[in-house]
Amino acid sequence: MLVKFSTDKTISKAAAALQAAVKANHFVVMQVHNLKEIMKKKGVESARECVIFEVCQPQQTQKVLDQNMGVSTALPCRISLYEEGGKTILATLKPTELLSMFSAPRLEVVARDVENTIINIMKEAAFS
Repeated sequence: MLVKFSTDKTISKAAAALQAAVKANHFVVMQVHNLKEIMKKKGVESARECVIFEVCQPQQTQKVLDQNMGVSTALPCRISLYEEGGKTILATLKPTELLSMFSAPRLEVVARDVENTIINIMKEAAFS
């Protein structure tokens, strides 16, 4: 269910590469959440970095919402960057697995296309 890639890039370099890869693959970054900063503002200190990108491909999102608005609870797709074992990890939940929680077999092709593109985005960010 979880797709992970590790890279020697720092979180900030991987985040910049991810931004570029998202754009190059015709997705958009809807929001970026820096959990370390957010938690610090809430009075919780953490030494570990974690940045979550919310991404989507608007046309694919519209196809999904036209078929089943309930799937909106699993949107947008997220790609997390965090430190683990001296590496930067890029991780996401598979859209095909998330879709399996809904009764929407007609959306399997859309979920597979989105999943393949997100995996490509992550590979580009990690290894380019």
